[in-house]
Amino acid sequence: MINKNSRLAEEFWQTGRLPCYIRDFHAHMDEHPEIYFPFSSAEDMVADMDKNNVRSLFFCGHFALDDPLYGEKYNVEAVRKFPDRLRAYHIIHSRCLDPDKEISEVDGSPDIYVGFKILGDYNKFPIDDKIHFPYYDYLNQTKKMLLLHTWGGSPYNGFEQVYTIAKNFPEIRIICGHSFFGSHREAAELLKGFENVYFELTAVPIVRGMLEETVKSAGSEKILFGTDLPWFSTVHGVGMVLGADITDDDRLNIFHRNGDRLVESVF
Repeated sequence: MINKNSRLAEEFWQTGRLPCYIRDFHAHMDEHPEIYFPFSSAEDMVADMDKNNVRSLFFCGHFALDDPLYGEKYNVEAVRKFPDRLRAYHIIHSRCLDPDKEISEVDGSPDIYVGFKILGDYNKFPIDDKIHFPYYDYLNQTKKMLLLHTWGGSPYNGFEQVYTIAKNFPEIRIICGHSFFGSHREAAELLKGFENVYFELTAVPIVRGMLEETVKSAGSEKILFGTDLPWFSTVHGVGMVLGADITDDDRLNIFHRNGDRLVESVF
């Protein structure tokens, strides 16, 4: 159903394209051994961005997620192909850490990396364990971004783990991927309690009303657009935001205003 109270939704319905640009803070790239993607290359990603008025995409490729030794080179290659559109998160593999080397790679390549990404559920290792603190110290000093895979009730990347990081490292720009899916109501307290914590929308479209509840509870100024591309569709994510019972001002915050503040020195 088209939201007749939204100018953005009306124009999207008429033209198939948003009148405002988007910043997507959660994406991947490259092939995956367990699933077929119709598109997954850097060229494919940028073509999708052009089609859907996405100005910038922040990603961590599948090769980097799977291979801590050699996977990062694919992230670097993608950004160098499209330096005006793409930036990467350097992955943190909790069971294969080399903080001196990895921090040096991020610090020495501001044209490639915007920060780090960590997936506690995947590594079966709590993200608030002190072995990660050298990375968080660096991000705290530089005010770079940390994309977290978060999930409701997880002992590895749930509410309590993110609370510990946010409390001890107040200058890190913490992006909570999937918005603690399954316990977003409780986790919204993090948005209200910490200036440096943001929710990201991947997986949120699955549950009708989840976005509205978060905006009503904590406002729209701490929510970022994300798709998990190529796992999910940009159009699907856009449609969810346009169909939600929120204002166009909220939608503009989510599509790009909030993200603009985070990446003003990047692009």
